[in-house]
Amino acid sequence: MCGIAGFISRFPLPDERCHGILERQNDLQRHRGPDGRGTWISPGRRAGLSHVRLSIIDLKTGGQPMGIESGNVIVFNGEIYNFIELRRELGEAQFHTTSDTEVILRAYEKWGEACVDRLRGMFAFALWDARAQKLFIGRDRFGIKPFYYLLEKDVFFFASEIKALLPFQASTRVSLDGLRDYFTFQFCLGSRTLFEGIQQLQPAHVGLVDRDLNLTLRKYWEVHYDLDWHHTERYFIERLRQEFFDSIEVHLRSDVEVGAYLSGGLDSSLVASVARDSRPNGRFQAFTGKFSLSDSFDESRYARVLTDSKGMTLHEIDVTERDFVEQMPKVIYHLDQPVAGPGSFPQYMVSKRVREHLKVVLGGQGGDEIFGGYTRYLIAYFEQCIKGAIDGTLHSGKFVVTYESIIPNLATLQNYKPLLQEFWAQGIFDSRDQRYFRLVNRSNTFGDIVDWSIFNGSSSFEDFKTIYWGKNVGQESYFDSMTHFDFKTLLPALLQVEDRMSMAHGIESRVPFLDHEVVELAATIPANIKFENGELKRLVKVAFADKIPPEILNRKDKMGFPVPLQVWMNRPGVVRDFILDLFRSARARQRFYLGKGFDVERLMRQEPRFGRNLWAFLSLELWQRQFFDEPVK
Repeated sequence: MCGIAGFISRFPLPDERCHGILERQNDLQRHRGPDGRGTWISPGRRAGLSHVRLSIIDLKTGGQPMGIESGNVIVFNGEIYNFIELRRELGEAQFHTTSDTEVILRAYEKWGEACVDRLRGMFAFALWDARAQKLFIGRDRFGIKPFYYLLEKDVFFFASEIKALLPFQASTRVSLDGLRDYFTFQFCLGSRTLFEGIQQLQPAHVGLVDRDLNLTLRKYWEVHYDLDWHHTERYFIERLRQEFFDSIEVHLRSDVEVGAYLSGGLDSSLVASVARDSRPNGRFQAFTGKFSLSDSFDESRYARVLTDSKGMTLHEIDVTERDFVEQMPKVIYHLDQPVAGPGSFPQYMVSKRVREHLKVVLGGQGGDEIFGGYTRYLIAYFEQCIKGAIDGTLHSGKFVVTYESIIPNLATLQNYKPLLQEFWAQGIFDSRDQRYFRLVNRSNTFGDIVDWSIFNGSSSFEDFKTIYWGKNVGQESYFDSMTHFDFKTLLPALLQVEDRMSMAHGIESRVPFLDHEVVELAATIPANIKFENGELKRLVKVAFADKIPPEILNRKDKMGFPVPLQVWMNRPGVVRDFILDLFRSARARQRFYLGKGFDVERLMRQEPRFGRNLWAFLSLELWQRQFFDEPVK
């Protein structure tokens, strides 16, 4: 796990300029790699690579940039979990290190660009092909590891984090397309970012940058929802257990101790439980965060249930109002751009504690998108069931669940009445894509607090439909269309949070659910097995019931690490003062995206318990201050 960066230039650059670029990039990403740093400049001074290292595999000889006899050189961020098997296939004799980095170099020598098809893990890399004088770039299938790039004045720059590109951009501007996506989803779609001119290499893509800075991109992997109607539930359970256990085993490969994040929910509990069973001897450390404000914001009791039953050491991090005020600017700085919800703040705090004990932790990210864990799926199906009952098509085979069977699971919706009220306020029984767009579209709640005229009437709906109706998804399954959209969009946003909040403190976060063999299997399982009777993540619960304590397995109140922001900001205290001071300043009131109806005190009063409007504007304001008012140079 590291930070990578570099450049390729149309013309040779002065030696001082080359070194200046690479050292500045390393300085801005030094938190990603506190264990070492290095740079490399090509003989013609037209390309350079920089690297900061967090040592996990091959602590002695795994330094980067790394080159081999052919003159090819690589910088790599991530972990290749099947590097041992690939070494054997490629031939042990030619290797000079025991690192997974050298495996990519040797694999490229043998298989060319197709080497990525054989990599199992999380990765972002840039490989200089000395013979072809081209830069080969690649990113893992799910976007676990980041890769951003910028073309500016005859130079192509790239880095793990946007902040390492900003000093080389002539002017820093907000992308209106990215901002429109942010107000709609709280993340950007496709290759967009919130910075004009800076893009991200999309997950499951590789690219070639030639001497003339032409960038050619290619998607090398896709998840196909080719449903397997021939096998039974028992078959899928056995296959899922086999693949998941294998994923945990390879994710535990490390030359340093591995622990786990633990939220008290199903996914992180399952990951930690299986990992502990795989390593039953010695210490296994788990980390959970909580807000002691009330039980409504404290799930640590569920984490203790698991750690007590498995003999783990549990570290509990009590997050406070003062932490919020002191750390939120740092959270936004490390995120590079606002994304997703308030969960980034407590994850930052937990990761800070992890670094005091460990370098590597496992997490449960991905389970909701793969197996259907979001409450909005149940809301969408509830409406479809009502529509089917009215239309007389309920039992025609078009529905995964019936309204009779879904009723016992509706208790899950207890905390979502405001969302239900907003969702059913208009457009009820519209087409599936329109209705799911309403469920994920957060811009409906903003009204005149945003100046919508800056977007010239453009909408994110057409981009949404392109992803929702992907050719790799059968159009008959509402469940698969919903989970696929979240898998392609929300998941990369959450993985940005996962990467930045862990790497802010120099720790590596691994996500075993996002093993491509697990994902490919899950995509073939019919929705009537994964989502029978509207039970969220039903198949995971059935398949791994022996690994999870009943108190966790049968929960219907999972909160997703909620932040008590609404409580804090509506009572006297440091959080309320912090927010009011920010938005009462002249520069905050003059942001170009604010509408005439923006009133921070009214927004604070009207924010529902788990609302995100205030969070969205607070994040944007902190972002504006750090990256525009005082730009990174």
